[in-house]
Amino acid sequence: MGKSNSSRDWTQIYAIYGMDQWQTLVFLLCHAVFFSSLSIIFLLYFGSIFHFFQTLFPSPSAARFAAGFSGAVTSISAVCLFFAAANFLYSAGPLHYEMAQRMVGSVYDWSSVKLALDIGCGRGILLNSVATQLKKTGSSGRVVGLDRSKRTTLSTLRTANVEGVGEYVTCKEGDVRSLPFEDNYFDVVVSAVFVHTVGKEYGHRTVEAAAERMRVVGEMVRVLKPGGVGVVWDLLHVPEYVRRLQELKMEDIRVSERVTAFMVSSHMVSFRKPSQHAVGPGEVRLDWRC
Repeated sequence: MGKSNSSRDWTQIYAIYGMDQWQTLVFLLCHAVFFSSLSIIFLLYFGSIFHFFQTLFPSPSAARFAAGFSGAVTSISAVCLFFAAANFLYSAGPLHYEMAQRMVGSVYDWSSVKLALDIGCGRGILLNSVATQLKKTGSSGRVVGLDRSKRTTLSTLRTANVEGVGEYVTCKEGDVRSLPFEDNYFDVVVSAVFVHTVGKEYGHRTVEAAAERMRVVGEMVRVLKPGGVGVVWDLLHVPEYVRRLQELKMEDIRVSERVTAFMVSSHMVSFRKPSQHAVGPGEVRLDWRC
């Protein structure tokens, strides 16, 4: 199964890569079914429910309004939960795959790439997209996937073999806040929907969590070669990354249009490490074509 086309059937993606956080999807679907059942009960037994509310409200109009309002809330809740489950399912597979292709497209010359790094490689959707691109260009390069779990890295290697790019991929277990690589080591560094999870033990909106995320951004820059390209697709905290990249004097900082993923806002940011020491903050461009 060595397909490299940018569009792919949902079933193919999930057959190869499975799904992370399936418990969340089950949680959303169970609650959606529960509220759907309540809505049906309200519809079938509205008269009995209305009489029940009459025992609580002295006015018939108030009781009817309360019964109708409760039924409407349960129906709207069911619709919202089904929509959230569908968005989660789409984001975890097809959207992740599509964004991986867009991230790969942000690097203009893959033929000169010798070493690439995927931080938080997870199931390997982005990792294998990079490897597929290296294979297409006839490059002798390799891509390294870094993850916190050895079990995950072993699973990722299996998906690379299924995709027919196993010879281009290697995986390593390590701490993303202190990357186990030398300075100026990689031509390209990428990461997809991962950096926002760093420091979550402190709470997403705490100063400590923000500091941990900034450490990862700093490490990403550290291991990138001068002239190398970094691309990050992430949730919620992209403005923080942009500010940090400006502080680190990165060049060609580009922020994509907003993409709704996992029911929240996401953006893709790309940048280039200057070949020479830069002075002053980097310019940020909103590149809607990313």
